[in-house]
Amino acid sequence: MATVDLFAIGNALIDQEFKVSNEFLTEHALQKGTMQLADGETQSALYQKLQDTQTYKGQASGGSAANTTVAFSSLGGTAFYGCRVGNDELGSIYLNGLNDAGIKTTAQSISEGVTGTCMVLISPDSERTMQTYLGITAELSDEQIDFEPLKTAKWLYIEGYLSTSESAREAVKQARQIAREHGVKIALSLSDPAMVQYARTGLEELLGDGVDLLFCNEQEALMFSETDNLNDAIEVLKIKNQHIVITQGANGAMIIDPAQQFHVAGRHVEAVDANGAGDAFSGAFLYAINAGLSLQAAAQLSILISSEVVAQFGPRLSVDHYAKLFEQFKTTQQECA
Repeated sequence: MATVDLFAIGNALIDQEFKVSNEFLTEHALQKGTMQLADGETQSALYQKLQDTQTYKGQASGGSAANTTVAFSSLGGTAFYGCRVGNDELGSIYLNGLNDAGIKTTAQSISEGVTGTCMVLISPDSERTMQTYLGITAELSDEQIDFEPLKTAKWLYIEGYLSTSESAREAVKQARQIAREHGVKIALSLSDPAMVQYARTGLEELLGDGVDLLFCNEQEALMFSETDNLNDAIEVLKIKNQHIVITQGANGAMIIDPAQQFHVAGRHVEAVDANGAGDAFSGAFLYAINAGLSLQAAAQLSILISSEVVAQFGPRLSVDHYAKLFEQFKTTQQECA
């Protein structure tokens, strides 16, 4: 297996996206802006109601860490993705999509079972609400992950959604140990307010003794720190974590490290679909700092990339679109130098 810059572990999910009304969310007890787990039967019933009454926008390969990895790879990085898919058509679509984006995978990821699916519901304010049937990814374990590329990687990236799976948490524990033994930096995303609220113990297990880089949005930071003041939340998060990135939607992001704390302004676009925006931000940020850009420049690139994701339907841009945005960013940086 060739050396990679980024080694990521996460769920493998096929997204089904719908435009929905706020009334639909209320009627089906779906908490806006969060992810809720469901069994296959419950999700099938919801899918039928969505098809009957709401607007279907299409199918896309998703999964939080996978979206991050696609952004990282499309910008020019090398990456490996550890996941678990079923031996079915959706599983083939999923892995082929990663490979088409230049991401390395392993046949170990394929096992008997059903590939996970996620109903992504986009309300009129562009917020995404998700109902997820994890399928076989709920049983992701170290058996599906080839850890060899991790030993020479620059970064290990972990998605917080894995906090709900005991076997996945064990796999992450093994990955963290390998990373520490081989000098690989560790990044983690809190992923979703629901993970902080309902899977906090598992999330704390994923965090372990802290990470080199923590990604979260403002709501997740406040909830995890059990405070209503962002400055207090930052102080709590700094106890274990070296660098912290707190995204604030259209308002930009806060960047915190042991020596400094600063805000980077957002980029306003006509918001269409917030699904995948935070994932894209993380991928662009990791790529930028791995390429030697400053934290300020990394945040600016990440805001450019993530805002473009918000301006379209679906959790990812095309590979060419990431590359064009990066060229645009470099030209702007040169003009400002």
